[in-house]
Order: sequence, then C-alpha cells, then structure tokens
Amino acid sequence: MGFIDKAKDALHGVTDKADDLRESVGGKIEEGIDKAADAANSATGGKFEDKLEKVKDLADKIDGHSDDHPEVEPEAGTETPTV
Repeated sequence: MGFIDKAKDALHGVTDKADDLRESVGGKIEEGIDKAADAANSATGGKFEDKLEKVKDLADKIDGHSDDHPEVEPEAGTETPTV
C-alpha cells in the first residue's frame, strides 16, 4: 500500500468520524439555533423575523437538515457547504 492509499484511508476515517459527530450533535445545534432566533425575535418584538428566518435557513444548509422537512436527508453525492 503506497503513501497515497494510506492517506486516502486516513481521510476516509476522519470524514466518517466527522459525519458521525455531526449526526450525533446536529439536533442539539438546531435546537440552539432555534432558541437563539426565538430569543432574538422576542427581544426585538418580531422586527427582524424575516432576517432571522434567513439565518436559520442558512444554518440548515450548513448542517444538511431542514427544519421544514426534518425527515428529508440530503441526497447521496451532494456536498454540504463548509464554513
């Protein structure tokens, strides 16, 4: 096994671990984003609700899950945007 093959194997292990971590904490992240958006919306009296919804939608794109359709998973082969 050459250097490139070893590097590929190591990379697959890291990406698998990252996917597992994202799946295990993804719901907690979504809950935190929702709570923060709700708190900001309450504090501003709903003045920026449309902007907060856009931020929540962007966060959904980053984590690959939609609050509108939580049962829908990203299609295989699609990439999740990185920050």
